[in-house]
Amino acid sequence: MKAIIIVDAQNEFSEKGKRPVPGFLDAVKAISKQVEIARIENTPIAWVRHFNQPHESPAYIPGTWGSEFYTGLGPLKNTKLEREFHKNVYGAFTGSDIGQWLDSLRITEVIIMGFYTHGCVSTTAREAIMLGLNVCLHRETTGACDIEHGLLGKIAAVEVRRSALLQLANMGATIL
Repeated sequence: MKAIIIVDAQNEFSEKGKRPVPGFLDAVKAISKQVEIARIENTPIAWVRHFNQPHESPAYIPGTWGSEFYTGLGPLKNTKLEREFHKNVYGAFTGSDIGQWLDSLRITEVIIMGFYTHGCVSTTAREAIMLGLNVCLHRETTGACDIEHGLLGKIAAVEVRRSALLQLANMGATIL
């Protein structure tokens, strides 16, 4: 049985957020389409939100606009097939009971989407692979940002995403 894991589909990644992602609205549109299909098919959905403490970063502070799910996204109320999980590290499995929830539903495959492809999405996918789950990612449902390092140079967001997905494919993930 499969489930969807939506990682950090939060306002902070929007154009007005503190961590804007190029193509964010296109990714959100693709996520919304996958959510609609999942709900029709009664596929479980794990909604994951990242929270920071104020001393860690000005982004993703609990109770702020940036930490909220983007408009139209988030779990439905009064259903056992959708659940919200919180994290304060890159991986959704670390420090949460998402693994136990997936086990209780007899999930063997996860489709992971969200932001950043090269950060929390990648880490969550790697954790799922290490737990023996089959992992799939829809390219259009993820997003990254430009990254830059003084010695290593700069990589555009589209290449950051592509590189992260290539690395996950090399580890056994299916890229759709």
